[in-house]
Amino acid sequence: MKRLTFNNRACEAVPEYAEICKTLTRKFLVAGKSNSCVMNYIRQISKLVLFYNRSPLELTTEEVEDYMVQIRINDSPSLSSFKHLVHGLRHTYKIYDKHELHVILPSIKRTKMLPVVLSKEEVRLLLKTPQNIKYRVLLGTIYDSGLRISEVRKLQISDVDFDRKEIHVRQSKCKKDRYVPISDMLVRGLKQYILIYKPVFYLFNGKNDGYPMSLVNIRHILRKTLEKCNITKKACIHSLRHSYATHLLEDGIDLFSLRNQLGHSDIKNTMVYIHIAQVTSKPGFSPLKTLYRKENFMNDLY
Repeated sequence: MKRLTFNNRACEAVPEYAEICKTLTRKFLVAGKSNSCVMNYIRQISKLVLFYNRSPLELTTEEVEDYMVQIRINDSPSLSSFKHLVHGLRHTYKIYDKHELHVILPSIKRTKMLPVVLSKEEVRLLLKTPQNIKYRVLLGTIYDSGLRISEVRKLQISDVDFDRKEIHVRQSKCKKDRYVPISDMLVRGLKQYILIYKPVFYLFNGKNDGYPMSLVNIRHILRKTLEKCNITKKACIHSLRHSYATHLLEDGIDLFSLRNQLGHSDIKNTMVYIHIAQVTSKPGFSPLKTLYRKENFMNDLY
């Protein structure tokens, strides 16, 4: 029997919520929210519906506040569920003109926690541990290109340009395309993997050809590999992206190039890696040192 999602369960328990859910999904997508963002919003609102067994539009301010207290107490330190709930409800009450419920929602402060980053030695161990070449190439692709989990999952075979040694990331977060360079090593690994597995359409097929690998499976591969490597850091797939950014900074890439490769719309999101990367500041120098050629310095200046 197929397990029902929170959304399906909420729609069955509260029939009028089904129409509200369709409206919210449409409005969220039209507003430019990503599919994963919409899913997170709907999931948390559906949990609220199941908690009270009533439509979110029928709840009192006290009920909404009581539920948010429960989330704050029981959620993980990242408070991701709480943030998705608040953002989702804020949009919902704005759409349905529920001002009295909208005003009680708290502002969400940007987290100041630094991301988990693997060392280069840990990444080397991680990439050589899986016996399955598909798993090694999958993890290697994420690290070598800094892709988000949703981006690597949707990656098509045609998105890899083996001649130019780059990956075309299509319509990722914020609906933007970008090109990301990849290494000769990854090019060789991808060619060998494609020759052996013969994927269809998507670079990393799921159980059925023509369908992408599931997010659950990708996360499972990393989790099992971390266990085999005895790496105890609380790392996730996104930690490979954080490690990619940090290691590039340590290898000398400039911040603006890193922002473009990561696909960040705001450089403030990229600047967090400055606090992680082990980069020593360069000694200062005067502009005249580079403005004039050394051999003609005296003649040019005077």
